[in-house]
Amino acid sequence: MSYAGDLRRVSRHRDFRTLFGTRMVSQVSDGVFQAALASLFFFSPEKQTSASSVAAAFATLLLPYSVVGPFAGVLLDRWRRQRILVLSNVLRALLVVTVAALTFGGFTGPLLYVVVLACLSVNRFFLAGLSAALPHVVDRDELVMANSVSTTAGTIVAILGGGLGYLLRNVFGTGDDADAAVILVACGLYLLAALVATRMHRDLLGPELTAAPPRTREAVRQVARGLVDGARHVWERRPAGHALAAIGAHRFFYGISTISGILLFRSYFNDPDDVDAGLAGLVSAFAASGLGFLLAAIVTPEVTHRVRKTTWIAVCFALAAVTESCYVVVLTEWLLLAGAFVVGFAAQGSKICVDTIVQQSVDDAYRGRVFSLYDVIFNVAFVSAAAFGALALPVDGNSPAVFAVIATGYALTAVVYRHATNRVAAAEPELHRGRLAPEP
Repeated sequence: MSYAGDLRRVSRHRDFRTLFGTRMVSQVSDGVFQAALASLFFFSPEKQTSASSVAAAFATLLLPYSVVGPFAGVLLDRWRRQRILVLSNVLRALLVVTVAALTFGGFTGPLLYVVVLACLSVNRFFLAGLSAALPHVVDRDELVMANSVSTTAGTIVAILGGGLGYLLRNVFGTGDDADAAVILVACGLYLLAALVATRMHRDLLGPELTAAPPRTREAVRQVARGLVDGARHVWERRPAGHALAAIGAHRFFYGISTISGILLFRSYFNDPDDVDAGLAGLVSAFAASGLGFLLAAIVTPEVTHRVRKTTWIAVCFALAAVTESCYVVVLTEWLLLAGAFVVGFAAQGSKICVDTIVQQSVDDAYRGRVFSLYDVIFNVAFVSAAAFGALALPVDGNSPAVFAVIATGYALTAVVYRHATNRVAAAEPELHRGRLAPEP
């Protein structure tokens, strides 16, 4: 079935359409907001970007997610997820207005970073809620295509939102005032996403609890225990544990590649003083990556009707390994854009499968905690990549040795993951036939 066919099939569920619409509007907002942040933090004329400064910015923006994640999981498994989707968008709108006000006022110090961190942390809370809610709006055998449609379309509209933000910045002018105006557009879109989410019944998205939940204050005090419970639940369901380990490794190597790409467009392919050309190149790379995401959404559901999702994950990582190895030999802007397409395809194809494996392997009462653990792994891996990039990457981002590390890492991840999942399939075939969607 085609991507359009998958979308038509899952869209026959009214509640899926509403959840999907909430995701689309919100992730367009994310793209607009993040385009303004990229301009503000990485491509401002007065900023001289280096590997360490890019790494520090990413670490500052992502590391707090690892703190938010466990709290999100506890609350997602106790609070009505529909209310979370509404209120998180309202809260993001308020925080984004604050970011715009600080930017208009010329504040670029710690306060700006704190507010941005708060906004992005709420965003991860929102996205974890979407993942935990999805099994409530489609049939079990439709989860692969629902994940394919939802996550891919969300990523694509976020990239389109980034392009919109870039265009709006050119319309509004240059400098911090233009960035602040773009941020205000994102604010309006977050409020629209909240409005769409109000169309779902407050009990629609769970959680489904077998007993009355403890008071929220008590639950928050048990955050560490909740995270341990989620990790134990994943450990008992080895397909989910292996999938999370694999996606964590992918995120590490993908993070190094992303930081390198920012530096390459900022200082290698363009004059460091020509920040507009650097930003335009980076937007082109994200657009190419978005096309890869779209192709993965079309191909992955078809492929996983014929081969195991675990096999497809390993194939995707192998494709990324081959692509990154090309940069060891030759590096041009056009080759990097082509590589962004292929790696984007591999990233989205593997993520669709990982999301589905995790959703189908864990119990609903644990989904919030497990997907928050997923977020922790995702972001700690990227922060670790930032630290590695700060130590290993030159100021212009071009390092054949680093590209070799990325390629080798992807190849080893593919081999180890394939071996581990084959052992589980051989030892527990009933688990693959029962907990997971039917596979050959």
